[in-house]
Amino acid sequence: MGKETVVDNQRVKTEKKLKKMFGHIDYRNPPELCTIRDVLSLSSDKWSTLIILYLGYFPILRFNKLKKYVYGISNKVLSERLKALESYGYLHRKVYAEVPIRVEYSLTEFGQNYVEKLLELTEWMQKNNPMILDNKDKFQIK
Repeated sequence: MGKETVVDNQRVKTEKKLKKMFGHIDYRNPPELCTIRDVLSLSSDKWSTLIILYLGYFPILRFNKLKKYVYGISNKVLSERLKALESYGYLHRKVYAEVPIRVEYSLTEFGQNYVEKLLELTEWMQKNNPMILDNKDKFQIK
């Protein structure tokens, strides 16, 4: 028998995790609720990811600062994304009884934990970016 490598051990661990995640699903009758799809569809669209990352970098931001940092987002979409992220527990909205009204956004503990996972993914993407771009060029995807 050959030696098992670290890569082999990682592959086995990954296979076990995937089996635990999907092994119980009846594919002829898939569940209506899909935690992975439902959570990722909210928190991983291009705007929400940027909002969450900026709130990870700046502990507290107001609406207009977020709009400035998340370049290209409209007021309407930013407002919708903030409400959705708040409703799912990623961020906290604090309203001050002032004139004009002042609203500040910050990450919850859950949101901060998500930022840590996003950073791992971001680091992996940056490391593999040259390969991704090479593959894109090979297949001429624009």
